[in-house]
Amino acid sequence: MNSQLQQFLFNGDQLIKATLFRIGDVSISLVWLLKLALAFLMLIILTTLLKRLLKHRLLLKLGMSQGHRETISTLLSYGAGSLGFVIALQANGLNLAPLAVAVGSLGIGVGFGLQEITKNLISGLTLLFEGKLQVDDYVEFDGLSGSIKEISIRSTVIRTFDGGDVVVPNSNLTSNRVLNWSYKSLTGQLRLPIRVAYDSDPILVTETLLNSAYLELRVMHNPPPKVIFKGFGDSSLEFELCVWVAQIVEGISVKSSLNFIIEHNLRQMGLKIPFPQRDLWLRNIDELKFPVSSSKESEQSANSQAVDKQQGLEPEQLLAKGFNQTISIRDSLRKLAHFSNLSDLNLRELIETGYRIFVAESDVLFNGGELGSNFYLILSGSVETVVTEFEQPIKVYQAGDVFGEFAIMLNLPYTSTARALEDTSLFVINKDSFDKLLRLHPKLAEGFAHEMTKETEIYQDVRQQLQDMGLLGMTAHQFQFTEWMQARLKNLFSA
Repeated sequence: MNSQLQQFLFNGDQLIKATLFRIGDVSISLVWLLKLALAFLMLIILTTLLKRLLKHRLLLKLGMSQGHRETISTLLSYGAGSLGFVIALQANGLNLAPLAVAVGSLGIGVGFGLQEITKNLISGLTLLFEGKLQVDDYVEFDGLSGSIKEISIRSTVIRTFDGGDVVVPNSNLTSNRVLNWSYKSLTGQLRLPIRVAYDSDPILVTETLLNSAYLELRVMHNPPPKVIFKGFGDSSLEFELCVWVAQIVEGISVKSSLNFIIEHNLRQMGLKIPFPQRDLWLRNIDELKFPVSSSKESEQSANSQAVDKQQGLEPEQLLAKGFNQTISIRDSLRKLAHFSNLSDLNLRELIETGYRIFVAESDVLFNGGELGSNFYLILSGSVETVVTEFEQPIKVYQAGDVFGEFAIMLNLPYTSTARALEDTSLFVINKDSFDKLLRLHPKLAEGFAHEMTKETEIYQDVRQQLQDMGLLGMTAHQFQFTEWMQARLKNLFSA
């Protein structure tokens, strides 16, 4: 029995060591092939571990970006793998020198057959090395949009908004134009076309669209929203609302929310969205009978159109709906002595520099000691200014009043705290926009200075503050506050 087993093992050993064919001076057997396969398996495992170690540990500690880590780890692991492949062949006794010509000829043939794969591999290295496209970037190209989920050596995986993963050959990304919304920044601009009836007031349309833009919390205030009057269409005046968002990947949901808000506000302001109309001439009108719709159906139709669409509105937007949206910023500005001489075109520019906000009762607009940053016009409601240290009320501002102008005009801190006495709607202009306005219209600065000096008691603390800062002399300008302020404003806002 033992002899039979020994004979079996001997025959098996001879079988696996038997020469199958020869390459140069090397005899190729099953044992040789098995050893080479194990070497290649170990090489693949070590190469994979090396890539992960470089990508997720070593290079990450160096603060490299995702694209650069992917590029360096891929190149080093492929290089190590290629070197290990040659070493494995040499270790098994295979001399590659005689095979150089044959391998070269074979490589040419394979190159022609696999040129598309080779093209994708080179494109993948290009994408990884340049870093123009990286993981999590939001891209659009060839009718496809989504976020990059993975960039490999041959292809790129893009996750669409529908949740599907699209595998794109890398050569498609390097040979075509790609819109990368995430390059350098995720900030992007959205454009919403709006059409209104020909009898609409363009300034009222501008005001309504800007109010709508600021009601969407994801719309940036800097750069501010803009309304463009594109032209005159066949049946409508054509406008375009341009807004900036910090996360362009939220563009679809932001557009949807803005559309809901714009539609609601246009109806509130009595602005109509037209539809194409055609004139139809009938020759045999006497032979036609027209059914007359009942007044009840017409009334139901009108009521259904007047239903308030609550979808897509945020809590702050719902708060805004509690106010009278028909209060016109233009009319409120026109009532002020400072802006009474401005034309409608000048008022439109002024409206574009600011935005409408809504605050609830007891909300604080600014605290005393904070550097002046905004000019406020109350559209509805009321605001009280108090000295918080002593809980001393200074003044209550009602609808049509303005405040905050002194601090931003002279670049001073607020002397008191402003808080809403009730739910209040305000028109706000920030300091930069207000400075630009005064430079364009120097007479406005003089008008503000003249109005402010009328309220001697309110600005007594301001005078003292100016004196403490050394800006206003104790004697020379104690009774010439208006002249001093006008002179200082001329210096601040001179071109």
